[in-house]
Amino acid sequence: GESDPEGDLEGIITKTAGRGGITLIPAFAVGRAQMLLYVVHKLMEEGRIPQMPVYLNSPMAIKATESFCRYHKEHKLSREQCTLIDQKTTYVRTVDESIELDAKRYPCVIVSASGMASGGRVLHHLKTLLPNPRNSIVFAGFQAPGTRGDAMVNGAESVKIHGEYWPVKADVYSLDSMSAHGDYQEILTWLEQGSLKPEKVYVTHGEAVASDIMRKRITEKFGWPAEVPELFQEVEI
Repeated sequence: GESDPEGDLEGIITKTAGRGGITLIPAFAVGRAQMLLYVVHKLMEEGRIPQMPVYLNSPMAIKATESFCRYHKEHKLSREQCTLIDQKTTYVRTVDESIELDAKRYPCVIVSASGMASGGRVLHHLKTLLPNPRNSIVFAGFQAPGTRGDAMVNGAESVKIHGEYWPVKADVYSLDSMSAHGDYQEILTWLEQGSLKPEKVYVTHGEAVASDIMRKRITEKFGWPAEVPELFQEVEI
C-alpha cells in the first residue's frame, strides 16, 4: 500500500520520546535533510509529536539549508517552510558541539548527514544511541547492500564502527517512501512511452547507489544493457 512517511515519523518519534529516547535520522546532506526537518517541525506545530529540540548535525547540510532558504524560490520549500526550519532547528556546527550533542540524554530529534551511515558525524551518534533500546534510528531512503544502514534495516544484531562492534538495541526503521528516487517511476514511464531501442543506457545522475538501482530497473524492465559509468570514464558512442 501507499506509505505515509509523515504518519510513520509521527508514530516513531512519539513512541521514542515517550520512553525517554532520542530519534536519529541519518540523511543525505542535501535535499533529504531539509525535507525531513520540515516534516518534523510540521508534526510538532500540528501537535502530532511532543515539543522537543531538533538538531541538524552536518556542516554540509547546514550550508545547504542556508542556501535553500536564500534561494527558496528555486527549491521545493517555501519561505514559510524555510523560516520554520531555521527558527526551530539547532545547527550543530563544530566538532565540540557534536560531541556535546552525543552526551544528550533527553528526547530530541537529530538529523545527521551520511544517509547510509557510512561516514561522518552520524557514526558517533550511532555508537552512543544504538546500544540503548529507548532510542530509534530512522533511515529515510535507500540503503545500499553491504552498508551499515542495510545491515541495520535487515536486523543485524551488531554493526562495526571504527573497528569495534556495537550492539543494535535501538529500534531501527526504514522510510522507503522518503527515498529521493521517487522520480524513477516517471523516468521509466517516459522511457516506456518512447519508441527507443538503445544499444546501451548510461545512468549518470544521482548517488552511485541510487544510479545502480536505476540501472537494474532499466535492464529488468526493458532488457536494455545499462551501466553506471565511473567518473572520468570515457566511452565510444
